[in-house]
Amino acid sequence: MNGLEKLEFLDSIALELQGRMTFNDIDAYFKGHGVPTQDDYPQNSKRSYSKDMLANVDEETLFKIANELGVLGAPSSNQVPVKEVTFWKTGHFKLFLSHLATFKVQTSHLQAALRKYAISSFVAHEDIEPTKEWQQEIEAGLQTMDALAAILMPGFKESNWCDQEIGVAVGRDVLIIPIRRGLDPYGFIGKYQGIQAHGKNIGEVAEAIFQTLVKAPKTKNKMLLAISGSIVNATSPEEALDKVAIINSLEFIPADILENLKVQVADNKLLTDSQDFIKQLNILLTKFKVSKLLVGVPSKQKEWDEIPF
Repeated sequence: MNGLEKLEFLDSIALELQGRMTFNDIDAYFKGHGVPTQDDYPQNSKRSYSKDMLANVDEETLFKIANELGVLGAPSSNQVPVKEVTFWKTGHFKLFLSHLATFKVQTSHLQAALRKYAISSFVAHEDIEPTKEWQQEIEAGLQTMDALAAILMPGFKESNWCDQEIGVAVGRDVLIIPIRRGLDPYGFIGKYQGIQAHGKNIGEVAEAIFQTLVKAPKTKNKMLLAISGSIVNATSPEEALDKVAIINSLEFIPADILENLKVQVADNKLLTDSQDFIKQLNILLTKFKVSKLLVGVPSKQKEWDEIPF
């Protein structure tokens, strides 16, 4: 880019940041990309501040930021490619768990508890293979996550890594779920109420995360699709029944998701052979005013002269 093109490009990015974020959000986002910030900036203009902070940033980072923000005219050919990821479970909701290294054991237990709800969670200390560059793996997780849960405890906001992970989530505009374990949401995540983990066990925290995801406008559709899809992908009727019970505990699920579930279950002999599963599924369908799944009842074939040509 020549000088004029860069000025116009910076202004496009700054306008997008001005319309979408607060000063604190912008600082968090910049830190996530290694962009410098300034506490005593002399002007009260997010647009000017953003342009000044980005002025000396390399073009690769500028293109990456522009693409993340959806800035028109961002050169997609220069976009940093998303690294191929293998740590997310196919069909599951993708949740990044931001945590202190000292809390890795409990976070790993939380990761296991979340699988019950068709949530595949990224825990850096568990999911990064020793032969891979760990920072690239974290970046890949942040680029492909559906939401982020931050385990807030003393020392969290002093951690540069945790701070940068939050910054990327803010910039990508994904849902951030603060989990309060001795530290309240602060700064750019202060607007989120969060989950109180004090007095709860790991299973209760996992359930609270699921309930948050299934109710939040940004995540509810993906979460509902993941939990309903996990029924068809279950390896046993008992596992599928556990997922049916989870859905049955919800207050609402769109009829089209349940209709699609019926179609997929009808083609799954492992499930249709289980009378107990079909019974519980039909109780679920009835609850949400969807017609029951009838197994072993052949559909009436239309006569040839009834079918339009």
